[in-house]
Amino acid sequence: MAGIEYEAKLLDIDLGEATRLILAAGGTEVAPPRLMRRYVYDTVPAVPGRWVRLRDTGTGATLCVKEIRTDAVDGTHETEVTVDSFEEAAELLRLTGLTPRAYQENRRTSFTLGAVRLELDEWPLIPPYLEIEADDEAQVWAAADALGCDRGQLTSMNTTRVYRHYGIDLGSIADLRFEEEAALPR
Repeated sequence: MAGIEYEAKLLDIDLGEATRLILAAGGTEVAPPRLMRRYVYDTVPAVPGRWVRLRDTGTGATLCVKEIRTDAVDGTHETEVTVDSFEEAAELLRLTGLTPRAYQENRRTSFTLGAVRLELDEWPLIPPYLEIEADDEAQVWAAADALGCDRGQLTSMNTTRVYRHYGIDLGSIADLRFEEEAALPR
């Protein structure tokens, strides 16, 4: 599936308060908190702002090419397919000569508010944030309004820029894990 991602983020949220606001606005939890894993690869040839992501969503696995064209709410383009196995897809990519430049983890709790997808994301080293993703820009803003979000506080920064906002160069971190997960035997 290819298309534009329409999304905005509200940074530095309180997870409990965000959950309360989503449910009070009529939202529904569709997936409980889960660990998500991903490998990030450069495209061949490498193109700034474009990368390949293999992700274990906690409920399945996807492979996609993401391209950041602008920091606007509609600035990310994504082409994504579902794969049967995170591990087997990683091995297939390795056999084609692709080597991941990074391994990353986050925790996500998923909600819907009508047709809008709401994600409470936790990443190592930074405060949690709310991601509002919809099929068009108007739906993003309507959901933000329903949640009482100040549009001036919303951003469409990608995750790399969110980390930079907190003074961290995500590109320099080859292995980004939660401390408790890092302590588990592999």
